[in-house]
Amino acid sequence: MGDANLSVEFVVALFSVVGLAALGMVTERGRALTGSTWRLVRMNGWRRFLNGETLHGYIYARWPNLYVATGRTLEPILFLWPAAKRYLADSYHGKVLPTDLAKRLVSIGQPIEVRDMEQVIPYPMARDIVLSAPLDLAVIDCPCRLSSPHPCEPIQVCMVVGKPYVDFTLAHHPGSSRRLTTAEALRLLEEEHARGHVHTAYFKESAAGRFYAICNCCKCCCGGIDAMVRWGVPMVASSGYEVEAVDGRCVGCGRCASTCAFGALSIDGQAVRIDVERCMGCGVCVSQCPRDALSLVRAPERGVPLDVRALHAGDLEATAPSVSGE
Repeated sequence: MGDANLSVEFVVALFSVVGLAALGMVTERGRALTGSTWRLVRMNGWRRFLNGETLHGYIYARWPNLYVATGRTLEPILFLWPAAKRYLADSYHGKVLPTDLAKRLVSIGQPIEVRDMEQVIPYPMARDIVLSAPLDLAVIDCPCRLSSPHPCEPIQVCMVVGKPYVDFTLAHHPGSSRRLTTAEALRLLEEEHARGHVHTAYFKESAAGRFYAICNCCKCCCGGIDAMVRWGVPMVASSGYEVEAVDGRCVGCGRCASTCAFGALSIDGQAVRIDVERCMGCGVCVSQCPRDALSLVRAPERGVPLDVRALHAGDLEATAPSVSGE
């Protein structure tokens, strides 16, 4: 058995070497690999190089539009197998962020390094945050929206966070990405929230098992939300909050239900009904309600919020931040 495993690892490693070399000749401006690509390769380490995750991550980051479009085309076949659903969720997943916590994440003032955040990111892999300060930020065209036949606008809403991901994005996608200041990132989050879109912090095993992006997800285009709602792939984790109704304020207008990306709300006469199992605690419905009939409250049974202030303090349970949902 040991010899067989070694042979498999050798084949995968050989494929990675040949694949990266071939890709480099075609896509890296004739050099072996550009500086930003070398930094990604080194950061992933030998284990991910040997098991093919480094090559996987390169393809994902180099051709995100093709990667996402191909994945969505193959979904009906891939998701016939429960093992495929589980692998996707375990290796590539998001943590929903109310806008207050998303803003904190893009405006850190000190370096943060927290690994194996099992309480925050409830998956067996890809649950590290390693960020330097001042934080590098960029925005790139959303591959999910570009893969949709009727995409939401604007297109350029996916935020890349931290080195070396920002450097790689700007080097390889100069026509569809740009660097962001902290003020621009905060404004983008506010604008997307006002449009009814969900902030999701994404982690990927082939990105060195780390957090690397905040997607501003719409329910009509987002591949992650679609995989979860339509195919039952548990690749989006609750924010650690849930919505609750404020007595006597709902008039049954239905705006919250039509806005919810996860199908957690319905209207019964002049009252809103909340399916707490479906609610991911994004807070979009709270800000969309014209009568302030909803509020976002802490739900300990749904996990620990991704709050960088608590991460920096080193005590995830010490901080249960109050978030407005606005």
